[in-house]
Amino acid sequence: RELVRTAPPSWTVNAVGRRDLDICWEEGVNNILSGFSPHIIINAAAYTAVDQAEIEDGRAYEVNARGAEILAREAGKVGARFIHLSTDFVFDGQKSRPYGPDDPTNPLGIYGKSKLEGERRVRHLTGGEGLIVRTSWLYSMFGHNFVKTILRLIQEKEKLQVVTDQVGSPTWAHGLAEALWGFAQRPHLRGTFHWADAGVASWYDFAVAIQEEGVALGLVSTPIPIYPIGSRDYPLKAPRPAYSVLDSSKAWKVLKITPRHWRESLRSCLRELARPPLAE
Repeated sequence: RELVRTAPPSWTVNAVGRRDLDICWEEGVNNILSGFSPHIIINAAAYTAVDQAEIEDGRAYEVNARGAEILAREAGKVGARFIHLSTDFVFDGQKSRPYGPDDPTNPLGIYGKSKLEGERRVRHLTGGEGLIVRTSWLYSMFGHNFVKTILRLIQEKEKLQVVTDQVGSPTWAHGLAEALWGFAQRPHLRGTFHWADAGVASWYDFAVAIQEEGVALGLVSTPIPIYPIGSRDYPLKAPRPAYSVLDSSKAWKVLKITPRHWRESLRSCLRELARPPLAE
């Protein structure tokens, strides 16, 4: 949705959702591409249920690895440039400085492993001519995400406890979409890039900021206490990287974009949520 509404006005965009196409169905992908003959394919599809992936590992690999492989192969057949989205979860979080695109990967869980395998297949099939863009901690006015969940819980709960020992860069999907169109309009770019909003935060920091900005914009009527807790106090099926801040300086430079701090982007997203809903 963010890609559709940020698309360059002169471009014709065919936004194919999950209801229209299963990217793991090779014949279906071929039919879609043959009928549209795109110059560029942006793969924003993924299995992103991080904890459920530990149970449905086969499905995670099917979508994140084989689906990406099918799209990349079919893109080659129709001569389309391929842009593939990936994740900060390909890293293990053991570093204490931002991860660059060329840093060694070592995913901890099935989600990260399946996404990394997708990257490998895309690189192989595109011969290095494809473009992989890793991002982190995405949120938007659309869909299910941390920002909308926290806003809902503030209305439902008397207090919240949020993990403080996992650190990353919250990233507005709207800004990511604009960056992807920037990549799309620069056909000479290839390889791996990182894109995330500037600055760092723990999930606790992020939750506190959501409430503070929500109060300022009238999205939160009665603020509640938010307490920091450790990951061990909130056990989940899938391990998370403790530190997954992405170094996006390479992308900022080639796209000639001034980095935007995550809190500024959060404020922009919440302003959208405070407006009357968009028509479907």
